Amino acid sequence: MSERFRRHVKRSADRLPVIRFLVAALLAASLSPAQSASSANPVPEKLRSETVAAFDRYVHLTDERNEVELKRGSALLWIDSLPEMERAEAYSALKRGEVQIHHLSQLDNGKPIDCPGGMIHHWVGVVFIPGAMLNDVLGVLQDYGHQSTYYAPEVERSKIESRDGDHFRVFLRFRRHKIITIVLDTEHEVRYFHDAPGRAHSRSSAVRIAEVENPGASDEREMQPGDDGGFLWRMETWWRMEERDGGVYVQSEVASLTRDIPTGLGWLIGPFVTSIPKETLLFTLDATRKAVESKIRNTPTAGTAPQT
Repeated sequence: MSERFRRHVKRSADRLPVIRFLVAALLAASLSPAQSASSANPVPEKLRSETVAAFDRYVHLTDERNEVELKRGSALLWIDSLPEMERAEAYSALKRGEVQIHHLSQLDNGKPIDCPGGMIHHWVGVVFIPGAMLNDVLGVLQDYGHQSTYYAPEVERSKIESRDGDHFRVFLRFRRHKIITIVLDTEHEVRYFHDAPGRAHSRSSAVRIAEVENPGASDEREMQPGDDGGFLWRMETWWRMEERDGGVYVQSEVASLTRDIPTGLGWLIGPFVTSIPKETLLFTLDATRKAVESKIRNTPTAGTAPQT
């Protein structure tokens, strides 16, 4: 809107309460995303011990389930548990390049796990990468020094802090936007396991998550972990990779912990904490496929079996 138009509508609003309300909405909509984000500062939330205990219990049970499924050695993808017709359609969708995603809820003796003061988000997704081999996928997933390229703009910075064989400690800076923009500095412990020819899995834990205040500015600083906006307190990830059907199936399962949604701030915090986990997983799997396909195109030996 032009400045002249704004002044005219403001004068009318002094006389008409309804128009005054519309003016407020229009002016808010005319703000840039940066201005909107800077004007909205949710009250910091402190991570409580009972919240951590509930999430730890949730992760423990999820670990146990994953171990059982991996030891079984077959039907490793979540879509394999679907009824026959749904399973066939899911596989067809994967071959068309779609990502198949599903919401999970880990139960404790058949009952939901209550998480006081927090929200647990649990999603699993799978993607198919035609023409790829297992080593092509591992080459991308373990290339942490370039993940800020593969997964931009979600990942802004990435580096390997240490490596001992298949055990990595990595740093990732996340930037996530939904109404508001949140920047997080994170450190992860990641272990890879080679289960059988053409099959592998990994287990990743975020051992440190710090929200960044004023990112990119001269006064940028990390907030105290667990005493911040509460947009990501914990994150646990399980990857599975299986080479078959002329490519590689890649599955990622993520359980994360965020603050609960406080009364009166649902419009601001709600879209972030409820939709970001699903959208991030969709983006990660799609970006993984694109990165592997790019590697195959640009590396003559990629995607081909070794000669015997």
